[in-house]
Amino acid sequence: MAFKDLFSFLFQRSSAEERVAAYVIREHDRGRDLSQILEDRYVQNRLTPDQRARLLDRPEVIKALGDDTVASARQS
Repeated sequence: MAFKDLFSFLFQRSSAEERVAAYVIREHDRGRDLSQILEDRYVQNRLTPDQRARLLDRPEVIKALGDDTVASARQS
């Protein structure tokens, strides 16, 4: 059991990631382009580049924004 707890942090998402994911979905629902949202100071100041990339892998983000939008953002 201790071995499992030792690496559990690798699979946990931070609360900052949760809040930013909600922000991205909310802003996209308001009609903003994903590339613009990802450049917002709110997003930039709270997530590292790796965390921003992981944000695009979150099922709730993909569902809300659509596969096409997320795939396009990953390429740029």
